[in-house]
Amino acid sequence: MRIMLWHVHGSWTTAFVQGKHQYLIPVNEARDSWGRGRAQTYDWPPTVEERPLAAIRDPDVAIVQRPEELALVPPRVPIIYVEHNTPKGDVPNTRHPMADRDGVLVVHVTHFNELFWDCGSTRTTVIEHGVVEPEPRWTGELPRLAVVTNEPIRRGRVTGTDLFGRFAAVAPLDVYGMGVAGLAGDRIAAHDDPPQRAMHAEVARRGAYLHLCRWTSLGLSLIEAMQMGMPVIGLATTEAIEAVPPDAGVLSTDVSVLAEAARWLLEEPAAARRLGERARQVALTRYGLDRFLADWDRLLEEETCASR
Repeated sequence: MRIMLWHVHGSWTTAFVQGKHQYLIPVNEARDSWGRGRAQTYDWPPTVEERPLAAIRDPDVAIVQRPEELALVPPRVPIIYVEHNTPKGDVPNTRHPMADRDGVLVVHVTHFNELFWDCGSTRTTVIEHGVVEPEPRWTGELPRLAVVTNEPIRRGRVTGTDLFGRFAAVAPLDVYGMGVAGLAGDRIAAHDDPPQRAMHAEVARRGAYLHLCRWTSLGLSLIEAMQMGMPVIGLATTEAIEAVPPDAGVLSTDVSVLAEAARWLLEEPAAARRLGERARQVALTRYGLDRFLADWDRLLEEETCASR
């Protein structure tokens, strides 16, 4: 199957393009958000082809992730809209931009998102995340805490950036991602936009993983940390309470509870290893790549057959 999609969400796309299809990715000279082409910091298979938008004429289906992409899809091509994000408006009454549309299927990446977005009469379904299993395994020899997030300064309270200092008081904090350089300071080290493989290797050496997003769909970096066997600590918000059972990590809306959990896991390596082993088991089962790709193959076949 020939699948057209824009390179919008690097981690999600990395998992999606591991399937059996041909993936056509728009590219332009600027390699901007409308023509980013193949990933530069992720490993993508040769079945991913970057082409100028005008050269993508006959895909079997288009995966759309932004409303503006709809007008760029060739006529009569089936459209599946993937919603990665939680609603940002008048929650829980936020109308989805694809609400009340015929001929579009909205695929949410979490059940939380499907519950909170108002899609009106538009058909919806959920295909939960899958990730390419990271190669490193948690060792935890460094008594430091790891956070992976993008644009934490710009996004502020959304990513829990205001909480970093409370955890840095417990142990030094390493923050990885795009746009983190401005965070560097006393007991907070910033690692700006590292290659994914190198980042995984470094994160796995930290004692525990922090997920401090107040309002996010479900961070793929959280799932990756769990698959590496890391103990995780996070806010009990959005989909995190489904992803992390009580025996795989510590979740709470009380930040003082989480700070104490961080201290406990860094001081008690046996407890940290026990939680990490369970986290790995859970994440491989629920968010494994095989399940993710099988769910997508089933949906793609249904949608393309229905359009014929």
